[in-house]
Amino acid sequence: MSRRATPTVAAVLAAVTGLVLTLLTGPAAAHDRHRPHHPPKPAFPVSERQFERMFPERDPFFTYAGLREAADAFPAFARTGSPVVRRQEAAAFLANVSHETGGLFYKVAQNEETYPIFCDTTQPYGCPAGTDAYYGRGAIMLSWNFNYKAGDHLGLDLLNNPWLVEEDPAVAWMTALWYWNTQSGPGTMTGHDAMTGRHGFGETIRSLNGSAECDGGNPAQMEHRVKLYKEFTRVLHTPRGSGLTC
Repeated sequence: MSRRATPTVAAVLAAVTGLVLTLLTGPAAAHDRHRPHHPPKPAFPVSERQFERMFPERDPFFTYAGLREAADAFPAFARTGSPVVRRQEAAAFLANVSHETGGLFYKVAQNEETYPIFCDTTQPYGCPAGTDAYYGRGAIMLSWNFNYKAGDHLGLDLLNNPWLVEEDPAVAWMTALWYWNTQSGPGTMTGHDAMTGRHGFGETIRSLNGSAECDGGNPAQMEHRVKLYKEFTRVLHTPRGSGLTC
């Protein structure tokens, strides 16, 4: 007659532990297997330290936190394409910002005599905040009443309260990124598309100022933007790419 072997204490503990783990993790593991996989969002390519190097004399109004908050509202910005393309786009945007604002030193246009120019009375909504209320403001010096309709996209009534762009740092950045990501201006493509499509930094200048700077319009202004772009790509340790001028 055979004799049944008595299980050891270690074997019993192992069996019990395995059963408990199966009960605890089995459903969760099955759920994880069926959960859709979302790749992690690429990191923003500009650190706060790099931002400070780019804008050493900036107005404290323009904060790195405001830039990051605004960038989260435009998830394709500086997060499209390869790491090199993402850094190039960030450098291109910030170079144009630096040119427009004197290194983020100014948050509003300085020539008050030009303020009434930026009311396009042919627009059906007119200039409800006043004919002199749509002067350049914020990180890209947003001007013209039709550009202040950006508020419709951002959930803000900027047409009636354009001053918010110079009062809220996040809005100052958001309006700039709205233009960069959605508007081609006098050019043929947005700044975002120019950089992610490898068309070159020169096309971002065209989308902002067109023939006023491109095609011989104002070579000095164009070259200043290019100079800043070269500086910022060095800060971000990334190649410049081609097509720098327009």
